[in-house]
Amino acid sequence: MSKLTYAQIFNRLVRASYNGNLEQEIEEIQADGDATTQKYVYYALGNGDPDKVVFQLNDENDNSKEDLHREAPCLFDDIVYDMEGKVVVQDRNCENCGELIETCSLNNLIDKKEFIPLIDILKKKEVPVFAIVAPAIIGQFGENVTMGQLRSAFKHLGFFGMIEVAMFADILSLKEALEFDRAVNSHEDFVLTSCCCPVWVAMVKRVYHALVPHILPSVSPMVACGRGIKRLHPEAKVVFIGPCIAKKAEAKEPDIRDAVDAVLTFEEVQQIFEATGINPAEMEDIPSEHSSAGGRIYARTGGVSKAISDTLDQLRPDKPIKIKAVQANGARECKELLQAISNGDITANFYEGMGCKGGCVGGPKALLKPELGTIHVNAYGLSAHALTPVNNPYVMELLDHLGIEDVESLLEGESAQIFQRKF
Repeated sequence: MSKLTYAQIFNRLVRASYNGNLEQEIEEIQADGDATTQKYVYYALGNGDPDKVVFQLNDENDNSKEDLHREAPCLFDDIVYDMEGKVVVQDRNCENCGELIETCSLNNLIDKKEFIPLIDILKKKEVPVFAIVAPAIIGQFGENVTMGQLRSAFKHLGFFGMIEVAMFADILSLKEALEFDRAVNSHEDFVLTSCCCPVWVAMVKRVYHALVPHILPSVSPMVACGRGIKRLHPEAKVVFIGPCIAKKAEAKEPDIRDAVDAVLTFEEVQQIFEATGINPAEMEDIPSEHSSAGGRIYARTGGVSKAISDTLDQLRPDKPIKIKAVQANGARECKELLQAISNGDITANFYEGMGCKGGCVGGPKALLKPELGTIHVNAYGLSAHALTPVNNPYVMELLDHLGIEDVESLLEGESAQIFQRKF
């Protein structure tokens, strides 16, 4: 086993990249390491199959199959064994949820880093690179660290700017409220939200195929934000920052891979800040908070349901059928809920699934416990100037910039195709 951890190697490579001595640092790390060190360096540099996220370091330990199944049984049945009884994590269904990486006692699974190939681009500043941050980010880098201070921190790394994905969650609240209004017209109708969680969506697409027609045809807020930025700045690069490993896989899906160029987790960003000597708590506050309460609470279980329900009440106050929501909290509950729906046990008309317990705040690479993350998210939601996107003037201004004439055009308008997805 390598003397250095994967995190330590990533830290050193980031620092060397900014200092201009990356090749020398690679040589020094490898000279004092072993075969595992070589693989750590390889994947920390962003190498490997461009369409894959999670990699096995080796396949030589037959005992790993017991550890993997005991500690993190795969909900997609993607752990199998080859002819020699060695563990193989198949790519067929794997959604890179991160559960195996976090619990494998053998440390045999790692996720590829995507930051170091960006550093030269950030330093040269020839094209704008935007950091787009998940709503779950509030509080993750310090209890009193503001969004404005995080914006300064990313600018110090070389980013052109930082955009809150919550603002595009606002747009999707509008869209999904209208989609619900169109799809649910009787007490037998129901829909599954497509917002936010790639594990939830993948579970429907790959395991519970019969439910696909009930998925609302929207991209995730991450994809919406990336596409929105690239419509306004076609030459831009977009980097999503969140607590989720599965977002790395979502960004590579063929029909939406145009939106985001790289994905960083909160844990990786913390390592990057440490490597570059950046302390967000000491940064200048550059305020630019344009999202509503609804967009901000997407980060926790139940937030999507509430945001879309509140939005629907404002858009269609006379609609006789209101949203009756049920949430699945964690991947296992997602599977149980989808199985129940498949069996005809329909108790709601709006189903929200979050692959991590607590929602995105419970992601495998979050820096806070889900309970504390939820407290920060709720407080940030309460501080918003608007309850929903309906009374958020910034959202309406953004739609205008994107060539979308009015809210109703989110369903049929050509310009709004960037927010549509076929399942």
